[in-house]
Amino acid sequence: MRSRYSAFALDQDAYVLSSWHPDTRPAFVEPDSHLRWVGLDILESTGGGMFDAEGVVEFRAHYRDHGKRGDMVERSRFVRHDGQWVYWGPILTDGSLANV
Repeated sequence: MRSRYSAFALDQDAYVLSSWHPDTRPAFVEPDSHLRWVGLDILESTGGGMFDAEGVVEFRAHYRDHGKRGDMVERSRFVRHDGQWVYWGPILTDGSLANV
C-alpha cells in the first residue's frame, strides 16, 4: 500500500499499473497536475502475511487539490498474483468486494 501511495505521489504511472491486478487494472491512469498527495495514514490492515493469499488495508490519504486540503479514505483488497502483492480494488461500503 505504501509503495502504491508513493507511486501516486511521484506520478509513477508505470508502477501504479504494474502493482494493479491484471483482471481489474485500467488501461491507463491519468495524473492530475493540480492534485498533490501529501500524506498517508494506515488505519487498519488484516491478512497480508507470509502465508496469506489476500489482505485488506484501510487507509486515509491526504491531498491538496488546487491548494485546498482533502482526504480520501478507502478499504482496499490486495491479493497475491504471480508471487507478488497487487491491488485488486476497493471494498464497497455495503461490505461486498468490488469486482469479485
